[in-house]
Amino acid sequence: MTTPATTLAAKTSGKLYVVATPIGNLDDMVPRAIQTLQTVAVIAAEDTRHSSRLLAHFDIKTPAIAYHDHSDELRTEQLIARLLAGEDVALISDAGTPLVSDPGYRLVRKAREHNIQVVPIPGACAMIAALSAAGLPSDRFAFEGFLPAKQVARTTQLESLAADTRTLIFYEAPHRILETLQDMQSVFGAEREVVIAREITKTFETIKGDKLAVMVEWVAADTNQQRGEIVLLVHGASKPEDAEISPEQVRIMRLLLEELPVKQAAALGAKITGLKKNFLYDWALQQS
Repeated sequence: MTTPATTLAAKTSGKLYVVATPIGNLDDMVPRAIQTLQTVAVIAAEDTRHSSRLLAHFDIKTPAIAYHDHSDELRTEQLIARLLAGEDVALISDAGTPLVSDPGYRLVRKAREHNIQVVPIPGACAMIAALSAAGLPSDRFAFEGFLPAKQVARTTQLESLAADTRTLIFYEAPHRILETLQDMQSVFGAEREVVIAREITKTFETIKGDKLAVMVEWVAADTNQQRGEIVLLVHGASKPEDAEISPEQVRIMRLLLEELPVKQAAALGAKITGLKKNFLYDWALQQS
């Protein structure tokens, strides 16, 4: 419910601009973003040293202050106070669109709680750029950000996504890319299609897709593919149709699932029924 105080804030406060910046090629900086960064009172940047190169390139002299995951609540309150006092503030990340696997959520949420207008300035986003060139279904997709660094936690998260029929999108660190692909092969199966989009918009941009088994071998054999900024896109699971599994096969699988974990039940069920292990694995996950 809007109160007189929040109505007054909306009339007198500045605006918070959420500004996308290039992910590699500076020519991707849109004119509206440059104009906004030149005219606001202050820029809240994920890393002021990193952003200083971008600002210098476009002759943007607006002062910048650090705002990142480790910023305390005081910094958020300071920025909100400046907005409420009538100053315009721009929020930028190191690269791409803020809040997409980047800090800034707290500031945007707090601004909206104070009825401060939040204005998006669209531009580059590695996830969307990768999806547009991957050749995977794009009508439904899920962005999962970075997977856990530890293998057990990473595998657990992948298992929770194994039956998801949407295209799955991840960011991954270069030193973990091979391990992650190997875990994906173990969980999703060797035949699942994956696309690696690396160094998008940069000199060594690489976008390649194939079955997980093929991509694991390719990355293992070429250490150059274990460098740079990486987006992983995985084809969603095939949607099992009940008509493809007979009542007797359903009975067998249910008996196996009572005694065994899903992965083992699918493997044994494939030997008994003649159906594909990946199909039975997806089917079993959808029964839970």
